[in-house]
Amino acid sequence: MTAVTTHVLDTALGRPATGVPVRLERLDAAMTTIAEGATDDDGRVRKLGPGHLEPGPYRLSFDTDAYFAAIGTTGFFPEVAIAFTITDVGEHYHVPLLLSPFSYSTYRGS
Repeated sequence: MTAVTTHVLDTALGRPATGVPVRLERLDAAMTTIAEGATDDDGRVRKLGPGHLEPGPYRLSFDTDAYFAAIGTTGFFPEVAIAFTITDVGEHYHVPLLLSPFSYSTYRGS
């Protein structure tokens, strides 16, 4: 299993958000891209990067502009960036995104 996974739900439509481009980055001086992917039919990116990440700050960036364009909608936020810190390398980090054209929310999932 990868150390970081995500799940995107379109709360305006009441269904998974399919095809959202997602990037995982290490927030270091070089802003290192660790992995890239897109959500599947269930709105999930199951394999996003390696199974082990060093402690430190990371960011998930969601290309919501591309998603909204694909479904024929205009959104207010062209990108959602969620910064978080990995403190325990033995844990799994699941970062869901609840999305609509004019709002979003997130939390640490399981």
